[in-house]
Amino acid sequence: MTNRIAFVTGASRGIGRACAMALAEAGARVAVGARSVEKLEQVAAEIRSRGREAFVVELDVSSPDSIKEAFAKTAKEFGRVDILVNNAGATRDGLALRMKREDWQSVLDANLSGAFYCIQQVLHPMMRERWGRVINISSVVAEAGNPGQANYVASKAGLIGLTKALAQEIASRNITVNAVAPGFIETDMTAVLPQALKDELLARIPLKRFGAAEDVAAAVRFLASEEAGYITGHVLDVNGGMYM
Repeated sequence: MTNRIAFVTGASRGIGRACAMALAEAGARVAVGARSVEKLEQVAAEIRSRGREAFVVELDVSSPDSIKEAFAKTAKEFGRVDILVNNAGATRDGLALRMKREDWQSVLDANLSGAFYCIQQVLHPMMRERWGRVINISSVVAEAGNPGQANYVASKAGLIGLTKALAQEIASRNITVNAVAPGFIETDMTAVLPQALKDELLARIPLKRFGAAEDVAAAVRFLASEEAGYITGHVLDVNGGMYM
């Protein structure tokens, strides 16, 4: 992965942070994007402390203008993007019966439309280079469903459809498009869940443990590698057997 340029969205914490670290360790120069520049600077500092290269860019995936600006800055810094990891996302849970239109739309805008607009920013350079890796972070709920998350589930299922359509569209240019679907991963977002719910989830996981962000990052690192060049349009489940 030496001399490859990676861009990770939602890289300030959790899975995104772990993906940025893993790609940097594999030799890529990494652009990290999120709304919190302060947290991104901490991630970048850690990458640099390991002798790797990192570039911090403010990014709000719900804003097409922010996306365009972030990728323009990255192109100016690194010249291009070879590997895109669409990880940034949002949740606004609630029962479908009472879900407000803005709660539906904001999640779709961030999780699905945002990923698509990020992909659009990197396609021309990847096609020119005749090499590229697009990795979309979906979710186990995109495959299994989940009550109270109609907006989130629809957006993550949409990412799988987007992955498969694009994989066919740009395969002739040696660009692969894959998705990773994490199960229950221990992050800041899941730490606040009630213990009773955690116990219930754990009972449904054959491996009898929750995943770590590094488990997801390892899958992303593989799909971004040269070795994964014959894999495209695939959904790689990282869920401990929670859904098969």
